[in-house]
Amino acid sequence: MNTLYWLVTITDRKTTDAFLNLYEEFGVNVSLRTVGAGTAVRETLSTLGLEQTEKAVLMAIVTADTWPKIQKGLRRKMRIDVPGTGIAFTIPVSSMGGKRPLLFLTEHQTLELKEESTLKDTRYELLLVIANQGYTGSIMDAARAEGAGGGTVIHAKGTGMEGAARFLGVDLVNEKEVVLIVSRTAQKNQIMKAIMTGADPKAGAIVFSLPVTDTAGLRLLDEDD
Repeated sequence: MNTLYWLVTITDRKTTDAFLNLYEEFGVNVSLRTVGAGTAVRETLSTLGLEQTEKAVLMAIVTADTWPKIQKGLRRKMRIDVPGTGIAFTIPVSSMGGKRPLLFLTEHQTLELKEESTLKDTRYELLLVIANQGYTGSIMDAARAEGAGGGTVIHAKGTGMEGAARFLGVDLVNEKEVVLIVSRTAQKNQIMKAIMTGADPKAGAIVFSLPVTDTAGLRLLDEDD
């Protein structure tokens, strides 16, 4: 498929709606949002013009065609380059688990289906599974059946889910769980397929992968190789 990116935006919670409205203008559905807190020391916060307030973390899938337009909008409308406004960054998506989730996440964006993109010489991939709350056990059981190790769960709220049933055949609720699984690149496709076919259908799981360019702390997996 053509290049996809995982867009992550971090800003003050009070400006969340303004960012959501901007992304909607470009046909981007922010699939997840959660909260965070800054960790910078007071001197750094003062230098950057930031305050110790709660942060909003917005996550969405964007195409290569959409991102330059959003980037321009962030600079012109949101003035994101002004210290304290926020940051936004993109991470390349290497694969998507199924055509229907892909079409759902990019519904209003220009998308030309092509072959799966690859980043050479990556030994590991990060699998992100977005699912209805309460189905982590089912997802991990399916993933472990194909050799996955442990996973990490993040709680978040889903947005723009009204049209999900049309694409995925299942209702997606607001309360979400994001499961992060690091796997060997060679096992990625099998694990993704196992999650899509083996997890509880009520989970409404959407899974995609991000290339991991370097690691630390995965010595046991390396030794198994």
